[in-house]
Amino acid sequence: MASPFVGHHPSFVDVLGAAPRLLRLIDAPAHEGPVYASDEHALYVTSTPTPAHESSILRIPLTDDRIPALRGEVTVLVEFTGGANGMTLDRDSALLACVQGNMTKRAAIARVDRRTGEMTTIVDGWGDLPLNSPNDVVLHSDGTIWFTDPSYGHLQGFRPPPRAGDHVYRYEPRTRRLTVVSDEQVKPNGLAFSPDETVLYVGDSGANQEPGSFHPQLPHHVVSYDVVDGRRLINRRLHSVTNPGFPDGLKVDRAGRVYTSALDGVHVHDSDGLLLGQIVVPGAVNFCFGGRECNVLFITTDEAIWAAVLAAAGPAPLSQPRHLASAPPRQGVTA
Repeated sequence: MASPFVGHHPSFVDVLGAAPRLLRLIDAPAHEGPVYASDEHALYVTSTPTPAHESSILRIPLTDDRIPALRGEVTVLVEFTGGANGMTLDRDSALLACVQGNMTKRAAIARVDRRTGEMTTIVDGWGDLPLNSPNDVVLHSDGTIWFTDPSYGHLQGFRPPPRAGDHVYRYEPRTRRLTVVSDEQVKPNGLAFSPDETVLYVGDSGANQEPGSFHPQLPHHVVSYDVVDGRRLINRRLHSVTNPGFPDGLKVDRAGRVYTSALDGVHVHDSDGLLLGQIVVPGAVNFCFGGRECNVLFITTDEAIWAAVLAAAGPAPLSQPRHLASAPPRQGVTA
């Protein structure tokens, strides 16, 4: 049987280590926004959208073993989110969710309490203009929230025509100011900072327009920018072109390597864009680092969650309040 780990450069061994493993963790309708919560040793994901483009936030408890496995039942934190997609953790360890909205509900970045499932809107417009359908979100160490807002909601038929461009935004919670930091992408998608936050990587999935489409003349690449004063982006340059497919999930490990999802799995590049290797998981949508040592890559595929046990480690998790570990969500169970 062929290995799911395909090297393209000798340094890929530094990512894999001596004994990498790829496991099918659980069959579940796991689509986007995987987030590992270290205080609970649990994974949160948004579910595969329904025909009405509704989604839930699911909680997956994990064992404490070095090899991840399911511990207990998969539960629903929020059943009707208004189309939650990408997620991350904020400074208080609540979830930050990209809510794509629908024809009546505004798109927004929302805060989700992990104990109660309560959702609170943080920002839902740029001046008087509503957001399109936020896709991915990251938190800067200064507390600012950076997110992408492509108009996929309109292209997929569940949002009104866009009134603002397909932008990358920076939101300052203290001043409540939302600023466009980039308008150069056709369809801005995944986001990730370098470990020292001097570089921002932005995926552009413009080649994917209508559902299931691929327009090769449009972007399917990752670009990088230098970050000035934690506020502005300069020196745009091409980092890598995704083939096959287009980039969606986007993360950076502690060594500064860049991970992107593609049609055939997860591609790993160095910070200059050199392809080091691939983790073959057909249908990979998104992923995150997690586990006690942050060396497990949890990969969602719409039908399952896979776990790749690596030598490489993701960013250290935020300090999280321990009391949440004893207070899992109390809503219903999903199959």
